[in-house]
Amino acid sequence: MENKYTEEERKQIVEEQSKEFFERVHELLPANEIPRVKAAYDLAAEAHSKQIRKSGIPYITHPIAVARIALVELGLKTNPVMAALLHDVVEDTDYTVEDLRERFGEDVAYLVGVLTKNSDGNYKVSKQIDNFKHMLDSINYDIRALLIKLADRMHNMRTLGSMRTDKQMKITSETDYFYAPLANRLGLYEIKSELENLSLRWRSPQEYDRIEKKIDRYMSMHREDIEAFLEPIRETLTEHGIEAHVYARPRSVYALWRKMKNTGQTFKELEHVHQINIIIKFDEESGMTEKNQCLRVYSLLTDLYNERPYSLINYIDQPKENGYQSIHVQVMSQVGQWTEVHICTETMQRNSQLGCVIDRTEGVENWIRKFRGVLRDVAQSGVEGGFMESVVSSFYNDDMIIFTPKGHSIVLPKGSTVLDFAYEIHTNVGNHAKFARVNGRLCSIFTQLKRGDRVEVGTEENQLPEYRWLGHVNTYKARRAINVALNKSGINIDEFPYDLCTECNPLPGDEIMGFKHKDGKILVHKRNCPDAIALSAADGDSIVDVQLPILPGRTYSTRIEVNAVDRSGIMMDLIDIIYNQMHLSIDSIHAVTEDYIGIIQIKMRVPSAFELSEVIRIIENVKGVEEVRTL
Repeated sequence: MENKYTEEERKQIVEEQSKEFFERVHELLPANEIPRVKAAYDLAAEAHSKQIRKSGIPYITHPIAVARIALVELGLKTNPVMAALLHDVVEDTDYTVEDLRERFGEDVAYLVGVLTKNSDGNYKVSKQIDNFKHMLDSINYDIRALLIKLADRMHNMRTLGSMRTDKQMKITSETDYFYAPLANRLGLYEIKSELENLSLRWRSPQEYDRIEKKIDRYMSMHREDIEAFLEPIRETLTEHGIEAHVYARPRSVYALWRKMKNTGQTFKELEHVHQINIIIKFDEESGMTEKNQCLRVYSLLTDLYNERPYSLINYIDQPKENGYQSIHVQVMSQVGQWTEVHICTETMQRNSQLGCVIDRTEGVENWIRKFRGVLRDVAQSGVEGGFMESVVSSFYNDDMIIFTPKGHSIVLPKGSTVLDFAYEIHTNVGNHAKFARVNGRLCSIFTQLKRGDRVEVGTEENQLPEYRWLGHVNTYKARRAINVALNKSGINIDEFPYDLCTECNPLPGDEIMGFKHKDGKILVHKRNCPDAIALSAADGDSIVDVQLPILPGRTYSTRIEVNAVDRSGIMMDLIDIIYNQMHLSIDSIHAVTEDYIGIIQIKMRVPSAFELSEVIRIIENVKGVEEVRTL
């Protein structure tokens, strides 16, 4: 690979790239600071002079490219651009951080030190995790170091084709796990989107190409329809003196791939392959705020096209945690399809690409604090299993704001449940969560939440985490707390010391009694079970006091009988309550209808009598139901 280029060709490549880089330096940095950048470049070029990249070109082209991304695409200034040029010098050559401090000052040396990986080979958990932890522990919320790291990763991803497949998989996995979520949290939408696309492209090139071709074909086929949709908007805005850029753009390959993966939809079934952007030039003389100008455009848009009910999302009043602001709404196009429209000002758009990194860092600091805590947990436990999944779900997904009954806001990743919300409030609230009211409606703690939901968590002291809870949480914090609680319980569900009567089916929470066998096993009955009464009379000395514990992951078979006036859909209502609302397993259903009176027997599995009582209570309120009893 190294013989691919002659010495003269390599020299020409470096000259061309360095020339273009310094043209941008002269354009974007103060003239009096350019000599310092040149000095940093000279040292980097000398230090890396004998190194060649896998592609066969001189290694110095990588620091040049990273510095260019930092300067042009991320808007960084002199010191971080110098640090980008020097970011591999300490790690890969004989120069030290102290050498850089003497030549370029404390700030540049500090940035390079943060970016230099641990090279002693002693890792507490793994090389990747320890490197991430080192970087975040060293940052003290200095966003510049994160941005240089992003620029480094961006160039590596753009030039990944020269790497071995195993290296490609490692780097793309790190990108999914850390760098794309980082770009998302920093509010760098374009960077995030490119990292996602590149990751999918290198990991699954055939899948990427297939979706990319479908997108191109779709945009080509619908070009006239899209223009027909856009033209009335442009004309209306012009008539009302509103200057705006109105255009359509396809969603990224990665975004559509992820949507298909999460929903199971085919490409043809996807509802929003493209989106419409309306970027408003803020009119200072109008006397209206940026928000009101966006709302005015929204009003004009919905005069032209019918709005989809409940589709309006106001990210201006409630920005995403990364600072993103816009108004999202779906309207019906002239060809009968729901079309998503994003409305924002030029300032809001600029912030979604870069400005929020400089102007609003509070959300970034919160993200770093959370991520650092996760890395600390993993380093302390020394266990990496399940870490990737937990981190991606906690830090990658878009945020949604959920409210407590008193109006306090809690930020959770999209897809979170009531349990995630409970653990975010406090570990004890999560550990004892029993039920919830979402927007005033009684719900299971496994209910998935939506942006803007108001949630009240009901707790009971005797409620404890169960293994099945792990399948209903989406955040690292909740998953870790549940695992800790389960480990502390010390209960082995495979060594259950009781036999349960198959006639009365006793449950934890029932009034029960036990009869001790000669082999030490205890037979448990409900106290009113006929068999228990008979045994009590025949062998009262074998009676023992027992209490069935609520065991994590343990469920018990029980049966109920529902008497009801027959009507269409009643069976589906009962199944929905048991399966979807209460998240219980149904073993069997037997129904008989005679003269419009239905008798429905349902065999199901419940963790305790408390869930059974709740099922009965809800079913008793179903239209047509007269009586519900246990069998």
